[in-house]
Amino acid sequence: MKKGIFFVTIILLTSYISLAQTNSKQTSNLKEITLEEIWNGTFSAERMNSLNSMNGDFYAVLDYDRQTRSVSVDKYSYKTLEKVETIVNSANLKGLNNFSSYSFNNDETKLILGTNFEQIYRHSKKGTYYAYDIATKELTLIGEAIQEPIFSPDNKNVAYAKNNNIFIKNVASNKITQVTNDGKINEVINGITDWVYEEEFAFVRAFEWNKTGTHLAFLRFDETNVPTFSMDVVGTELYPTQQVFKYPKAGEKNADVTLHMYTLSSKNTETISLGDYEYIPRIKWSNDSDILVATTLNRHQNNLNLHKVNSQNTTASLLLNETDKAYVDITDNLTFLADNSFIWTSEKDGYNHIYHYDFNGKLINQITKGDWEVTNYYGFNEKKKTIYYQSVENGSINRGVYSINIKGKKKQLLSNESGQNNASFSKNLNYFINTYSSAETPPIYSLYTAKGQMLKVIKNNDALKERLSAYKMSPKEFSTININGNDLNMWMIKPLDFDENKKYPLLMFQYSGPGSQQVGNTWNGSNDYWHNMLAQKGIIVVCIDGRGTGFKGADFKKVTQKELGKYEVEDQIAAAKKLVERSYIDNNNVGIWGWSYGGFMSTNCILKGNDIFTTAIAVAPVTSWRFYDSVYTERYMQTPQENASGYDDNSPFNYADKLKGNYLLVHGTGDDNVHVQNSYRMINSLIEANKQFDMFIVPDRAHGIYKGRNMRLNLYTKMTNFIDENLNKESTK
Repeated sequence: MKKGIFFVTIILLTSYISLAQTNSKQTSNLKEITLEEIWNGTFSAERMNSLNSMNGDFYAVLDYDRQTRSVSVDKYSYKTLEKVETIVNSANLKGLNNFSSYSFNNDETKLILGTNFEQIYRHSKKGTYYAYDIATKELTLIGEAIQEPIFSPDNKNVAYAKNNNIFIKNVASNKITQVTNDGKINEVINGITDWVYEEEFAFVRAFEWNKTGTHLAFLRFDETNVPTFSMDVVGTELYPTQQVFKYPKAGEKNADVTLHMYTLSSKNTETISLGDYEYIPRIKWSNDSDILVATTLNRHQNNLNLHKVNSQNTTASLLLNETDKAYVDITDNLTFLADNSFIWTSEKDGYNHIYHYDFNGKLINQITKGDWEVTNYYGFNEKKKTIYYQSVENGSINRGVYSINIKGKKKQLLSNESGQNNASFSKNLNYFINTYSSAETPPIYSLYTAKGQMLKVIKNNDALKERLSAYKMSPKEFSTININGNDLNMWMIKPLDFDENKKYPLLMFQYSGPGSQQVGNTWNGSNDYWHNMLAQKGIIVVCIDGRGTGFKGADFKKVTQKELGKYEVEDQIAAAKKLVERSYIDNNNVGIWGWSYGGFMSTNCILKGNDIFTTAIAVAPVTSWRFYDSVYTERYMQTPQENASGYDDNSPFNYADKLKGNYLLVHGTGDDNVHVQNSYRMINSLIEANKQFDMFIVPDRAHGIYKGRNMRLNLYTKMTNFIDENLNKESTK
């Protein structure tokens, strides 16, 4: 018996060695990913040009012709995917050699073409815009260095902003009417949002036409008393300059924002009273040309009101009130139906779902229900009484496209069950182009009917997948890990020649901000290729979405309220300690890195978790929420005056003396979002604690640290070298 076991063991061992040698040989024939390839576009996926749905079953695309160096707006059929016509081509325009943006008027008889753009902040820009008449092919200059031009619904006028004021240009006569006159840099802004609204409420144009083009509603920002922030700009000249702008930090004075109504016939502007509020994060006209709906929030952002504003008598009445013990999210999902009843999304039952209200604010019914989140609302087909939306019903790391009738019945999955599915619907909601990807499948663009029938694959990335097969690409392994009583989503990337009998360094990557997600079943981004490159160096890379992240219900997301950086940090530290219990992970080589909120997290982790983390990289980190803007910070923390301990107990520069491991701090001095002040204060705290650390301060770069030749390549080379030197040390075999 024992002799038989011995021979069987020999046979199995021989087979194992043979298989290992075969796998090793196959792996050795694969190419290694390089930083140059990550940042020179070698692994870029092919994408569809951004399309705009048109009336009927058509869409428009901005197409470039490399041979003629011309750009055109082309019309395509959803049904056939064939080009129907070229609407305009720059080669045929006199006085405009090129353009890089376009938008239609309501009946698609005219276009606004934009060129010569100058970026202002993340979403805002100014440029030169032209009006183009599709029938007559006439091109007319609207203005230079202007912002957000838009046609009135009657096609007679174009409203736009310039130098903090609003103007209206008559298309036929070219006569310009100046609607506001008090706009002034760093004092008053009319019709364009201030820095904090643009960044945190994610919109720029703060003026809207009513349905008949007789009234223009707009917001006015008085930021005179908002504290000023300034940044030195090194530039290329002999003397640096300064960028000076209004930035309300947590607890400081916000701009006074008011709602106004301009009547074209009388050229009169009225101020609308909306009661007590701090913010007006949205304005939207209903289908009644006399009724505007304005959204207001209190400073804590946990009390939201929808106001019905009558443009005829400029009075306002309450349409809907929603409160929350933490905060109410702002979305663009308010949609008015033909009878002016409206669709609204809310977390009031603990998960984000779709609701139907009448125009008096009375709830008709809750359309979607369940322990899962609606993640996007696509539209309502009046004829079919059907709503289309995206959700995480098949697991929080996936996204599916669904339909459901207005009564909340006959729900149907229209897309793939797993992976990420995102729909671009035709305007009449008869077709949609689905973008599908997963961790194993690069983006595939397919045409579907609204009933979920896949008609045709438009574009795939089979060539990229084939190209990647020649590289040492390790698959993402998805799982959950139980930490502090919660099953947290996790992915892990192991070296391709992983041997569980060896020990490997561990690098954790995360972001961890409220409502965010990093563990998703989606295709690779640049960081994924970098993580694979580190894996081929013999490092295990892990990502865990801890408490406070999104798509698992309001309670899971909002548990971090008033304590940003407490529970999220506890989860990452506990996860690291649990992971090193695995035999193949070296507990002497555990690192963590992150950007922005993730940099705040990685800094806190190496300080508060100095008994487990040996290496950390923090890129553009917040080091005190006292330094960050009012809207974002107070949504989760209230003000420093109300919650001083919440701010200070989780501020990493208050724990600089705890640094034991290797720490790299990276920041751009031109970061208008997370100011370099955060890193400077961290640096001073580390110096005062007599701690050694590494830093990489990049002149004039903004929060993304990307502008300039080889910027990202240089940055990731720096981070790779830091990991090689400090984390990827020889582990005990």
